[in-house]
Amino acid sequence: MHQLSCRCGSVRGHIRDGRPSNRVRCFCRDCQAFAAHLGAEATVLDAHGGTEILQVSQARLVFDTGLGELACLRLSPTGLLRWYAGCCNTPIGNTLPNPKVSLIGLVHSCLDRPSLDRDFGSGVANVNTGAAVGEPRPPGSGLLSTLAKFVAMTVADRVSGRYRQSPLFSGNGVPIAEPRVLGGPGTVTPRRRP
Repeated sequence: MHQLSCRCGSVRGHIRDGRPSNRVRCFCRDCQAFAAHLGAEATVLDAHGGTEILQVSQARLVFDTGLGELACLRLSPTGLLRWYAGCCNTPIGNTLPNPKVSLIGLVHSCLDRPSLDRDFGSGVANVNTGAAVGEPRPPGSGLLSTLAKFVAMTVADRVSGRYRQSPLFSGNGVPIAEPRVLGGPGTVTPRRRP
């Protein structure tokens, strides 16, 4: 069982033991913009603008306290659902708007960093490195194995019906928090660092 928490401790939960999972460092502009919007760049982004994300089935995610504190935003009308703790603006994770695609990408800043390697392995794929900041840019790695695990986890949850066990969507597939749309495509951009 891996613990998760927002900065102020109002939102607490855990990830049930199990496999598989993906660890990914995403350098895309949307992940950078999400951190910037919440004022969390210092705790979320690395020196190249990367966000470390743990992908697991939403059925493994349990909120012990503070479920009502969760808020949701979208950077554009068709963007990912980006979940955060409204009490202290801690990024929690990203989901697709379709609950049948049942994974969540949990942002490392809400996880127990010292036990990530022990609980989920030390391999981390680098994706979307074209949007990384600074030189030299980190090389891309692990994309094919990440995609293969993503598909396998999604199909397994769909076939077993576990996708219905998400704490983030109601029984009829509606997000538990109304997503706030920040703007149209390209209207929310990260602050670029030198």
